Amino acid sequence: MKNILKALALVVMLGAFAAPISMAAPVVEEQPHMRAAIEHLKAARAELEQAEADKGGHRAAAIKATDDAIHHTQEGIEFANHHH
Repeated sequence: MKNILKALALVVMLGAFAAPISMAAPVVEEQPHMRAAIEHLKAARAELEQAEADKGGHRAAAIKATDDAIHHTQEGIEFANHHH
């Protein structure tokens, strides 16, 4: 019983120290819309990869355009992070 009480007391003390730290520094995601766009673009690219046939070269062009869009979105995030 003593060990349980000691463990419980320790948990309560650790909780008291941890709470102010987590409240003091909330994590704010930078560029949430740009990051969401990257996830959507990656999902679109995966769908294009799975599509059958090349559709007269248009599927390959769409994959390249998606890759370019992913690249530019990532560059935009980096730019915004360095200019804040």
